[in-house]
Parts: sequence; C-alpha cells; structure tokens
Amino acid sequence: MTVLTTERLILRDWTDDPADLARIYDIYSRPEITRWLGVSPGLPMTDPAQAVERLRIWQDRHANDGGRYGTWAIEVRETGVVAGTALLKPLPGTPETQLTGDIETGWHLHPDSWGHGYATEAARALLAREFTTGTPQIYALVSPGNEPSMAVARRLGMTHVGQRTDWYGGELLETFVLTAPND
Repeated sequence: MTVLTTERLILRDWTDDPADLARIYDIYSRPEITRWLGVSPGLPMTDPAQAVERLRIWQDRHANDGGRYGTWAIEVRETGVVAGTALLKPLPGTPETQLTGDIETGWHLHPDSWGHGYATEAARALLAREFTTGTPQIYALVSPGNEPSMAVARRLGMTHVGQRTDWYGGELLETFVLTAPND
C-alpha cells in the first residue's frame, strides 16, 4: 500500500514479495548500515530468511497504527528500486517495552542510494504529514559518529539538542528535534 508520494519517491509498505525480502536482507545484512542501529537483536542479518522475520516485526509493531506510523520502503519512482527504509513511530522509553508520547522519524538507506537526497525527501514528507495531526515536535535519534544521518537531520531543519538517554532503554543518542510550524 502506498503511504505517501513525493516528486521522486513512493513510500509504501514493505511486502513479502521476493524482491522486497531480498532488498531488506541486502540492507540489514550490511555492517555499514547495522553498526548505526544500536542494540538491535538479529542485526546484522546473516541469513536471507531473517528478512521475513524482520518484516513481521515491523508489521506487528504497526498493526494497530492505522497507517499513521510505520516502517516503509522508499521506492524511487523512476526506477522502481527500493532505496531503503523510512520510519515514523512512537519512541520506546526506558524500559524499551514502554512507548512514550514522543515521535521519531528515521531512515536506513542502501549504500547504492546514498547521496541522492532520498532520506531527506522521504523524511520531509513524513514530518509534514505528521505535523498535520497536531504532533508538536518530532525527533530524529542518531548514533554518535553517524555524520551522514546527522547531516540529514540538519537538512530537515532539525535542531541538535545534544546527546540524550531518554529512549531505547537508555541508549546514548544524538538527539535532533523539529517543532511543528506555526500556521
């Protein structure tokens, strides 16, 4: 299901289509991606069958969100290639099993899609849509040292508010925030 479209991108649900599962595995088996994803069980993937489980985790996590929140494929309209993943979701707190009222956006792109502005374009569309619901601010949390993701957050107009441990079970993360525009 298509969630959003932009000039160059389609944000859509990941599916169990073999091409989607292969791309999930290709992205999440790469140490250059997964090293920035903190304490994430099952990453990096070591077996293509793990893509099915990852897809089910995402589907279960967002089953009751009515499409408002999700972990979506970023598909390039011109080529049909999935560049990576965009997400929008309530942040897990401390403990991680408890969701907070804070909303996070994020992105994980395949290296063959780096440097094209896809993460910025996808996240900008998700931010704009979420702000229409009345959400007052949205966060991006980045592992220390992940300069490319911090650059995306800055391009989105997000303000760096330092390192915080409020979410993900107390993990130390670079924290960026964007406040809803005044209409």
